[in-house]
Amino acid sequence: QSLAGLLQSRSSEMFHVDIHPAARVGKGIMMDHATGVVMGESTVVGDNVSMLHHVTLGGSGKSGVDRHPKIGSGVLIGAGAVVLGNVRVGNCSKIGAGSVVIKEVPPRHVAVGVPARNIPLNKNTPVPVNSMDSRFDFDI
Repeated sequence: QSLAGLLQSRSSEMFHVDIHPAARVGKGIMMDHATGVVMGESTVVGDNVSMLHHVTLGGSGKSGVDRHPKIGSGVLIGAGAVVLGNVRVGNCSKIGAGSVVIKEVPPRHVAVGVPARNIPLNKNTPVPVNSMDSRFDFDI
């Protein structure tokens, strides 16, 4: 544990990235311009997730409970997005830049705004993480 803590502390200092050693991160994660990324202790990130800079996957503030986000696979998280608390972000979803997510995001939805609201993705929209397309393609 002391080595994990040392590595976490040093990477946080050098790269302005704070990923708790207990956070679980899937394979194929891509942090484009990773500066300012924060992942809390009980955060879970699925496979093939892409996130831009200044993303916070933070806790609810309640100690002793599972208090961090659970991010599904194939999710694209925009720059400056904040996901707080033990909320689930469904597979193949997008979180818009600067959005604040405090409730569940269903699979294949876009979460935008402060606080974020969920909008279903268009049926023909490719998996967001595959295209790295940050435009909002949804039906109103």
